[in-house]
Amino acid sequence: MTVEEIQAIIDVQKAYFRSGKTQDVNFRIAVLRKLKQTILEMEEEIYDALHQDLGKGRNESYFCEVGMVLNEIDYMLRHIRCYARDRRVHTPLAQFHSRSFRRPSPYGVVLVMSPWNYPFMLTLDPVVDAIAAGNTVCIKPSAYSPATSALLAKLASKFDPGMLSVVTGGRKENQALLDQHFDYIFFTGSVTVGKEVMARASNHLTPITLELGGKSPVFITDSANLPLAARRLVFGKYLNVGQTCVAPDYVLVDEKVHDEFVLCVREEIAKQYGGDILAQDDYGRIVNEKHFDRLMGLITPEKVVVGGYGNKDTLKIAPTVLDNVTFDDPVMQEEIFGPIMPIIPYKDLDEMIDIVRDRPNPLALYLFTSDKAVMDKVTRTINFGGGCINDTIIHLATSAMPFGGVGESGMGGYHGKVGFETFSHLKSIVDKKTWIDLPLRYRPYNDTKDKMIRLFMK
Repeated sequence: MTVEEIQAIIDVQKAYFRSGKTQDVNFRIAVLRKLKQTILEMEEEIYDALHQDLGKGRNESYFCEVGMVLNEIDYMLRHIRCYARDRRVHTPLAQFHSRSFRRPSPYGVVLVMSPWNYPFMLTLDPVVDAIAAGNTVCIKPSAYSPATSALLAKLASKFDPGMLSVVTGGRKENQALLDQHFDYIFFTGSVTVGKEVMARASNHLTPITLELGGKSPVFITDSANLPLAARRLVFGKYLNVGQTCVAPDYVLVDEKVHDEFVLCVREEIAKQYGGDILAQDDYGRIVNEKHFDRLMGLITPEKVVVGGYGNKDTLKIAPTVLDNVTFDDPVMQEEIFGPIMPIIPYKDLDEMIDIVRDRPNPLALYLFTSDKAVMDKVTRTINFGGGCINDTIIHLATSAMPFGGVGESGMGGYHGKVGFETFSHLKSIVDKKTWIDLPLRYRPYNDTKDKMIRLFMK
């Protein structure tokens, strides 16, 4: 797509927003309902696109992508009228007689740049929030998931292009979009690209949300329910073959329970992924050959206790466990983003906490323990985006809580009310009444006025 074509799309969206249509909450509700109906009508096409891009099975595609988007739409439809209302706040006596309130107002034209690993859900979840807040949206999906990108373009074609549009393509289109003056930019992807998006947004002082990643740790303490921890960890680690931004990246295990835990993990992998896993049609694949080669290069053969092999022709890698890993091993030098689970035994929990704190802030943290004091210590002392106690992944599956990172793992959040507020500017407004006008603030000043002002402003 040319720069001129992209400019034309943005111009249409700006004009559409300025028409005032999206200010009407009933209009937003109608758009969200149409979006839901369109998704339901295209459901089979969505599953097919996700399977083409990532080899995802139908069940996983529903509960990790389609179902989550439908849930976010339903949540917004239930709450949008409440979120869009003026919010009355206290008025100080010095401003008698007035009404003070905050009015949620849409930013305008929003750019949503989405990744390839959950190309449907991580595109449309923020789009739902942006539409609910009254914005128009330009979507730039990843070039690494071409089938889903084409599907998103088809979906958007059912709406007025002033309301919703899709720009497909690669780096050239990304650069052209970032040259435009958007009113808000929402980016999900790598830290490296996130830094570039932030730098480019600064040219126009455009507000942004960055949803990035990082090495998310798991703590397995000596009081953990080990069979349950293994089951839930195997689910979270190998979901989407590890290509999940909040995937458990590495596992810190108390050495007192290390051997038993490793045995439980091996048993769970056999239960959940038994047989010839690489031949199973609903077992996903690595997105491309470059990432396949990178992941295979992170596997240290002598530390493999499960898996450790892959098929380059199909780009599939078996669920892999590396045991007795150290922080110096190759697998600990970067975010894995694949089906490799490094296990690091530890003696001193406090030492592990300090090591995690010395590393970049993770997007997620997972803790398996039955000790409430340990729960409190770990969750209070380590800075992370969000996480779970005695589970993995599920913290991002509720619209009642925001999802987002902190520091190197991102800034800002979305989902539910926070998502609505992310794409809204809260205007602070004082409605001053005209039936009275206290003279205290007007010149000339005197001692009496001074005493009255001091009294009112206490």
